[in-house]
Amino acid sequence: MKRLYIAYTGGTIGMRRTDEGYAPQPGFLAEQMAQMPELADPRMPAYTLHEYEPLLDSSNMRPADWLRIGRDIVTHYDEYDGFLVLHGTDTMAYTASALPFFIQGLNKPVIITGSQIPLSEVRNDARSNLVTSMLIAAEAPVPEVTLYFGNRLLRGCRATKVNAEGLEAFDSPNYPPLATVGVEVHVDPSHLRREQRGHPHLVEPVREPTIGAFRLFPGVSSELLANVLQPPLEGLALLTYGVGNGPDRDGNLLGTIRAATDRGVVIVACTQCLRGAVHLGEYATGAALARAGVISGYDMTTEAALCKLHYLFGAGHSPRQVRELMGQDLCGELTLPAFEKVM
Repeated sequence: MKRLYIAYTGGTIGMRRTDEGYAPQPGFLAEQMAQMPELADPRMPAYTLHEYEPLLDSSNMRPADWLRIGRDIVTHYDEYDGFLVLHGTDTMAYTASALPFFIQGLNKPVIITGSQIPLSEVRNDARSNLVTSMLIAAEAPVPEVTLYFGNRLLRGCRATKVNAEGLEAFDSPNYPPLATVGVEVHVDPSHLRREQRGHPHLVEPVREPTIGAFRLFPGVSSELLANVLQPPLEGLALLTYGVGNGPDRDGNLLGTIRAATDRGVVIVACTQCLRGAVHLGEYATGAALARAGVISGYDMTTEAALCKLHYLFGAGHSPRQVRELMGQDLCGELTLPAFEKVM
């Protein structure tokens, strides 16, 4: 029988209704799971449920919590065949994006899942997400960090939340699902990463970097952006228009960006669009950002770009090294254009 380790960090899946709305309660999810006949079926894997203290609504997640989850997986790695992380949906895509950077050498399934409706409710999506994730983690050869939701298994560092109310709450706009679930579970091997060599380990940060995000909008002032770019900021995901465009007639704004990149702030252009990639040289407005020192985030999600900046600066890389590594595919988080691959 396969064995799974389930790290229950909190989130809607294990919450119960209170007078103040849904809230996590210690021990409640374990009680609910013990009453599920599906989990007693001999075709299901054995599991260990580890409940975190405190249980968190994922809105309270911080980078230190990503590392705590990563340490938990690495510590128990040799004892189990696969891992589940039960997590709230609000920041699930951030955790799913961060773990592939911090856990190196992974060759077992790690699936992050949760639900939009608690398991305790009569009608819910929690039961299906939980049972299917357990079966995939035990049986499917998917040796990477993934996110399972709404009958699709997505690469973790490609996922983003796209619906606050629907049960298909997540999408992977620029990379196909690794598996789809219907009557059968269909895994597409061509979309998987290759197994990593060596024993997995966690890349512990040597320091806590200061990273941020900023969304361009019509009429944005250079003063507002200048305040965001003030020290100690080290890296910024700049959410640009379309394929990486910004206002090229605002000399003050471009000067503000240039001053920040000159002193070592790494500014990565991500697109505000759900699908597509950044190509800074395609329009004059994007080329102006590139001349000011902005680099391309290609087709990375904002979550992946932020987590990658946090990982690289936290690992002690210099701004020059971070600029170079942001343009390299480290764990399946981006797709380089064909002309980049042959250069």
